[in-house]
Amino acid sequence: MDAPSLPESMPQDSSPHVLVVDDEFAIRYSISKTLQQAGYLVNEAANAEDAITLMQYQAFDVILTDIRMPGMDGIDLLRQIKALAPDSSVILMTGYASLNTAIEALRLGAHDYMMKPSSRQDIKTSVDEGVKRARNLKRRRDLLTVIQGTLAELQAENAEKLANFTRLPEDEEAPPAPPADLLNSMKLGILTVYPGRYQIAVEGTAIDLTPTEFDMLLYLAAHQDRVVSCHELVREVRSYGIGEAEAREVIRPHVSNLRRKLKEAGLDEDLIVNVRGIGYRLSDRAIKADV
Repeated sequence: MDAPSLPESMPQDSSPHVLVVDDEFAIRYSISKTLQQAGYLVNEAANAEDAITLMQYQAFDVILTDIRMPGMDGIDLLRQIKALAPDSSVILMTGYASLNTAIEALRLGAHDYMMKPSSRQDIKTSVDEGVKRARNLKRRRDLLTVIQGTLAELQAENAEKLANFTRLPEDEEAPPAPPADLLNSMKLGILTVYPGRYQIAVEGTAIDLTPTEFDMLLYLAAHQDRVVSCHELVREVRSYGIGEAEAREVIRPHVSNLRRKLKEAGLDEDLIVNVRGIGYRLSDRAIKADV
């Protein structure tokens, strides 16, 4: 079978991209039309090998693939996708369902497992949910990259300090050893953040946070140059989308609890600034220790 026709550079767009993989033209065409009418950008592949080739040119939010195909089957393609594009949601389709295949698909990280033929609404619903999942995974991965970059810079600075700390004149007594957490923390202005413990410290006072409080603080720190809306905080920290008014009610108690914990630790100044009608940002003092 001929390889897929590839443009020199496939277009990048904010609209969700979907890849439909099936060796039966009629099924492939029908599913593609359904998704195009729903506003998705759709590419097609007649087999797993062509699908892998297309993935080298375009990132896909969702990949729908038949299980029984000539050559590489859908389960093997699923394994390849998880290695090449772990954030993509994979929907497996089959006309020959079996419990073992379904279990294997879910074990390998499939988003959904559908019987053929499926209704247009079932296909659209599954793809809609798959897109949300894929984009949430990508946002989390991007946020983690920002945080890890900040931590790497801090570790480099602390490693240099530690090297200077150990270079002492022969007749000078060594000071006490630095704390074990020195190279496993992140400095955000007056706050010390311990990424693996859901904990921060203010001037030596440790504060335990809930996962939501911790993730919210880190997200504000990663986007400290702007005001973050409540619905964005809910989407990124809690992984679901709601309107701004409802999001404000969801986020407010977490902000209130975080402020209370900081105050109990001895901080008089509010480090989380509420920009009325827009959202929240970190104060300058939370960002810069010398402000």
